[in-house]
Amino acid sequence: MPHPIMFDDADPVLARVRQIALALPEATEKVAHGRPTFRCGKMFAMYGGSRKGATATPLPTALLFIPDPSEQEALQQDGRFFVPAYVGAYGWLGLELSADTDWAEVAELLDASYRRIAPKRAIAQLPDAGTAP
Repeated sequence: MPHPIMFDDADPVLARVRQIALALPEATEKVAHGRPTFRCGKMFAMYGGSRKGATATPLPTALLFIPDPSEQEALQQDGRFFVPAYVGAYGWLGLELSADTDWAEVAELLDASYRRIAPKRAIAQLPDAGTAP
């Protein structure tokens, strides 16, 4: 039985995430578990989720991503970030988004997550392929 769709395709925050994520080389979008996921072979981001814990309150406008290992501890100390249900056990973090989100920061987080999973040929297509964000 397929998961119910848990997002609004007309959501302006999702539109902004799509714009950033799908601008990355070879990035695609696929609905999985009722939510938009962004992939380059493997998944590097998901829109919507919940916090890890006994009361998994849905966060429909959260961005789930794989942080750069060198930044993970600092991000976890920042109260805006949270460990998401299910994928948090694999090192993923989440950030609740809104219209007044710092979109440059979101772009950096998506870039770092993308670089964690994308094949070398896709990373080589990035403007700054020789450096990590």
